[in-house]
Amino acid sequence: MCLAIPAKVISIEGTSALVTIEDVEYQASLLLLEDVHPGDFVMLHAGFAIEKVDPEEAAETLRLIIEIANNNPD
Repeated sequence: MCLAIPAKVISIEGTSALVTIEDVEYQASLLLLEDVHPGDFVMLHAGFAIEKVDPEEAAETLRLIIEIANNNPD
């Protein structure tokens, strides 16, 4: 199963961005998107930003992912 997780763009250098998910920082490739700026939210999959999303959608998606993870008995 593939999963994309919302991340907030902190900074950009060339085609790479520093993003954060729940206060953890990651490097993300911006090769698949145009017009991304610090403060934007993107869906992150396998190290690539694949879609821009609005902040409310990002927050709700992340809330649902955390809820599912917390309800998983494994």
